[in-house]
Amino acid sequence: MSEEIIEEEVGEVIDLDEIAKKYEERGFFRRLSDMFKGLSKPHDTRDYKLARIELQRLAAPLTAIVVPIVFGVVLCVVTMISSQKKDSIVVDIAQIEDEPEELKEEEEIPPDDIEPPPMEEVEITVDTPNPNPVSNVTPVPSPPSSQVSVKPAPMDSVAIVKSPVTMKSMTGSRTPGSIGAATRGGAGYGDANTEAAVMKVLWWLKAHQNTDGSWGGPNKIANTALAILTYLAHGEYPGSPSPYKHDFGPTVQQAIDYLIGNLTTGPNNQPYFQGSDGNEYSFLIGTYALCEAYGMTKNPNCKEAAHQCLYRIVENQSSTGGWDYKLNKNSTRDDLSFAGWAIQALKAGKMAGLHPEGLQTAINKAINCLKRRSYSKSSGFTYTPTNGNNGGATGLAGVGTLAMQLLGRGSEPEAMNALEVMRDWKPSFDPDGLSAKKPGGSPQYYCYYATQCKYQAGMKAGAMKNDEVTWQQWNLAMKKLYPSSIIDLPEKVPDHTGKEHKQGYFENKDAHSSRPYMDTCLAALQLMVYYRYLPTTSVKAGADEAAEGGEDAAQAIDKSKDVAVTVDI
Repeated sequence: MSEEIIEEEVGEVIDLDEIAKKYEERGFFRRLSDMFKGLSKPHDTRDYKLARIELQRLAAPLTAIVVPIVFGVVLCVVTMISSQKKDSIVVDIAQIEDEPEELKEEEEIPPDDIEPPPMEEVEITVDTPNPNPVSNVTPVPSPPSSQVSVKPAPMDSVAIVKSPVTMKSMTGSRTPGSIGAATRGGAGYGDANTEAAVMKVLWWLKAHQNTDGSWGGPNKIANTALAILTYLAHGEYPGSPSPYKHDFGPTVQQAIDYLIGNLTTGPNNQPYFQGSDGNEYSFLIGTYALCEAYGMTKNPNCKEAAHQCLYRIVENQSSTGGWDYKLNKNSTRDDLSFAGWAIQALKAGKMAGLHPEGLQTAINKAINCLKRRSYSKSSGFTYTPTNGNNGGATGLAGVGTLAMQLLGRGSEPEAMNALEVMRDWKPSFDPDGLSAKKPGGSPQYYCYYATQCKYQAGMKAGAMKNDEVTWQQWNLAMKKLYPSSIIDLPEKVPDHTGKEHKQGYFENKDAHSSRPYMDTCLAALQLMVYYRYLPTTSVKAGADEAAEGGEDAAQAIDKSKDVAVTVDI
């Protein structure tokens, strides 16, 4: 029988090779080729119909091949296009120019257990240089008017932000971690003992806060404002990242709520604090605290209240550039003790980004008043102006000097002369121990200013050698005196975890010794001068103060004598 042909009974010839081809297993690409050939045939042919059936069968494998290929091509094209243009990002990394010398940490003070004496609540009067105490002045009645309207926002809705001010080449970067760096000992720094004293104060304040968020008795506004400043200086505020936020955060929040809640509007729609002292020292200190609180929290409640208070201070500046009791703009008495708190409030407001109308003009006028009217050749700066800028008591030399430094004029001759006047001062809780010249009054009130201005002069970049030595001597005496002078209480204060902490307070040995809240806060603020978080405690470059205008500012202030201090915002 032939391999190719078999003859059947019907006489039909069958091609076996053709039949075998019909049962061959065709590969994918062979089927794909036959499909394309069939699709090219006329639509009524058998080959075209078989090709359409084959297309349906091959749809899934074709999709599995084509889609990845298309995706890969698109990805390559996009990558090539994006790689042709690259943005250059410049990162400015701030370098700490001088690290504090590594010194051995001093041992912490062992726990003490002493019974607390009963605390007598008395009125705090800040105007210590005044021979006629504030209590003898007829108080201004609280205005019977409506509450100042502020935006409703929870006090804990704050911005956890880096402190607005970082000073290069100076200790205490005002950022988290600076406390440890500034309490490692050394002639210009604090130590474990100073920080332990600060912590005792913070726990003492927490334990003695009134239920309404205030401190003390008659003059709650000033006491509360000083306590707020003390907590803020340590970096404690509502929502702060401090390890004590669960304990001190609510304390600060209640205190700020108290200040804002007691702010009212009076005659001429000007803001007042209910229960303020007769001469309005409390208003200035309260404004200072609200400005610092807003600068560190950005809370809208603080912003609106602080802005209104700042505007009142600006509007009631005397024509001479100074300020007087009750914010009497018609007076030309120029009380420097009063003006010191006004200037701290204005600078705090400016650094917090609050700019009420006339703020810069008021600052320029204040500089002129300090140089022309408050300055004294023999006393540095005086309580009220003297004839020929000479004479007067020396007690307020520190007030004027710090004001000049805060306004960027620390290198002016008037400030430099005042530093010489204070050269022999020593920290003290006794009026007779502050200076051989015995300025009198509350020693801690004078020390509060002296500590800051001596620190600013002695620790700034390029400081004069005698200013460095003066600060180191003052600081060593302060580090020895203050921790040993704190009045320890045996009753411990528990935190939110149940752990107990030591508490203590400070007290002057003078005629006003029974006002522990002011004495304690002023002393604690001095012990935090190395790292204080308060923006105003750093000196921003002062050239802009005159450049922005003001009455006779350009003529009265020589800008070539500005201290160049780099400030990172």
